[in-house]
Amino acid sequence: MKVSPVTLSGRLVRLVPLTSEHVAPLYAVASDPELWRWTVSRIASVDDMRAYVASALEAQRAGTALPFVTTDAATGEVIGSTRFGNIDLDNRRAEIGWTWLRRDRQRTGCNTEAKLLMLRHAFDVLGCIRVELKTDALNQQSRVAILGIGAVEEGILRSHMVTASGRLRDSVYYSILDREWPAVRARLEERMTKGARGARSARGARGGEPRAP
Repeated sequence: MKVSPVTLSGRLVRLVPLTSEHVAPLYAVASDPELWRWTVSRIASVDDMRAYVASALEAQRAGTALPFVTTDAATGEVIGSTRFGNIDLDNRRAEIGWTWLRRDRQRTGCNTEAKLLMLRHAFDVLGCIRVELKTDALNQQSRVAILGIGAVEEGILRSHMVTASGRLRDSVYYSILDREWPAVRARLEERMTKGARGARSARGARGGEPRAP
């Protein structure tokens, strides 16, 4: 595994390497407190975002993280962030997480495509054996979404993390193994294809483009 900053491009989103220049546009998205409901971190000011970005870049320099800014593939507009973290080169594993997305882009296929892009990079380029994901045990929406992409739930780590509010968080861990990746990839690609067809049909119904005969 050789981990270095890279741009991952899809139909809906483009994941670009995080830099300190992204502080302001990221804060414009992150100022929505609902995005931090289930996270350990809290972003309440530009200074908080500056510290968040600095921490991510320090982990990148240490070789344990690869952070991205999530942008609109068509316009380049910043709509969120995600990253590879807890990278373990010796054991060829990495975690996908630290993901947050502007609320109007949630349930639109953007997060699904971002996961597909990252998993492709992890397994097909980096040669990972194992990719991990985790979430707050109370976050049912996230738990359903992670299972929906084909990850396997492995268990709950009790009192695993201390949140910004002081609450002790139980974390649910999931994984995808290299031998499971082909089936997961097929599932995600099918979902993206169906989403694209649905979007075209909706535009056709509104008169935006003719429907296929």
